[in-house]
Amino acid sequence: MSIVHLNNYFMSSFILDLGRSQFGDTKNAGRLMDIQEAHELLHLWVGNERLRLHMKQVAALMKAWALEREGQDEVGSRAWELAGLLHDADWEKYPASHCKMIIEELERRAIDPTVIRCIACHGPKYFGVEPETKMEKMIYVFDELSGFIHAVALIRPAGYEGMDTKSVLKKLKTLSFAAQVNREDISDAIGRVDHNIEEIIEFILDHQKYVG
Repeated sequence: MSIVHLNNYFMSSFILDLGRSQFGDTKNAGRLMDIQEAHELLHLWVGNERLRLHMKQVAALMKAWALEREGQDEVGSRAWELAGLLHDADWEKYPASHCKMIIEELERRAIDPTVIRCIACHGPKYFGVEPETKMEKMIYVFDELSGFIHAVALIRPAGYEGMDTKSVLKKLKTLSFAAQVNREDISDAIGRVDHNIEEIIEFILDHQKYVG
């Protein structure tokens, strides 16, 4: 639920509570679609290039964090990457059933339940699913901050080049900038992990600039 596709009207008018906290089937543990298949689903469901970019950015951040900070191997990091890549896949086609439709699609495809539950956790206030694992908490963190940081880059002549943590924090404190971004959601997401906001912003700046 990021700056890319939410506005104040939607956020105040709809709570898309999923009504459950368990997803998928445990017998499908370890069953992951390959990245090419995930991209095919993404392009089938999402025509908006900005929205696709947002999901690719979150996917890249999730994969990089899993590899660099969580000690995951390439297979383990793919679960993180898939969750990031598909977390908003149903937003454009099914806005009134956001999250519900992509969850049901992945359940139909018998995908690892950790991926599905991770997707369900990217907006706890809206979907009613509390992040528990580090993977679930980090998708919430990255979804909230990735889009905001990209918005900062878009107004800069040099984009990401030369952008630092201080400039992002300054924009966060400027409530008139990207006013539709809920700063309370950002604070809530950061408060769930053992990392301060400066560390997270620096990580995003280091990795997101390469995603196009």
